[in-house]
Amino acid sequence: MLSYRHAFHAGNHADILKHYTLSIVLDYFNQKDKPYSVIDTHAGAGMYSLADDFSQKNMEFETGISRLLSAQTLPKPLTQFVAMVQSFSQAEKLNFYPGSPKVSEYFLRANDQLRLFELHPNDYKILVNNFKGESTLVKVEMQNGFVGIKACLPPPSKRGVVIIDPPYEDKQDYQYVVQSIKESLKRFATGTYIIWYPLIPKQEPEKMINALRQLKVNSWLNVSLNITKPLGNGYGMFGSGLFIINPPWILPSVLEESLPILTKLLGQDSNASYQIESEIR
Repeated sequence: MLSYRHAFHAGNHADILKHYTLSIVLDYFNQKDKPYSVIDTHAGAGMYSLADDFSQKNMEFETGISRLLSAQTLPKPLTQFVAMVQSFSQAEKLNFYPGSPKVSEYFLRANDQLRLFELHPNDYKILVNNFKGESTLVKVEMQNGFVGIKACLPPPSKRGVVIIDPPYEDKQDYQYVVQSIKESLKRFATGTYIIWYPLIPKQEPEKMINALRQLKVNSWLNVSLNITKPLGNGYGMFGSGLFIINPPWILPSVLEESLPILTKLLGQDSNASYQIESEIR
């Protein structure tokens, strides 16, 4: 199934949680001089114009990144995140929102590597164009990331961040995530794996998280952000979460400081809440 286009949702609450957390992880990796690789299994288009028809249809960025931009006071990590997002747009105006490929590129240094996989033909063309003329350290492939990741692990530097963010259009994506993580850990047990998932009134996300917990990795963190109450019809995303394997040790404390603020800014009713649980060794 290749109908999903992330441009409809660019800059929404789920993007904020995902990309803010990713920015913290990559900033932490940059504290060491040793190079690292970022592997993005479902890269999307890489950059999104908030003025095009896709973004304008639902204008989800208005209840997402726009609320952060208009906030009066933010803690330093969130302030840095907003500055990163704004760096892709004209001064004082939000024209574009970066997807995870461009967020990753923002943090990468001269010797780091970025591997991007995207299977949707239209998004792949846009992704290639968004990285046209970039360093040879960025490689873009039109391939199923669940398959392509196998050849990337372990990365040459033995340091790496893997972003797994499928659209979950196909219910089997939940199973593919678990299987991909199992196989990836055999190749690269020390890698940091960031797995995004939707909060929906169905059992699949919870089953996936439970299966990931049962892998018995040494360190993990699970963070979720609810923005509203679940719809009674059994459909609709009411929040999102990230399950992170081998997270930086600083991540729980940074998120504990930030999530109350994000919940207040991005919440759509009194049911807005967040949860952070971790086991880091």
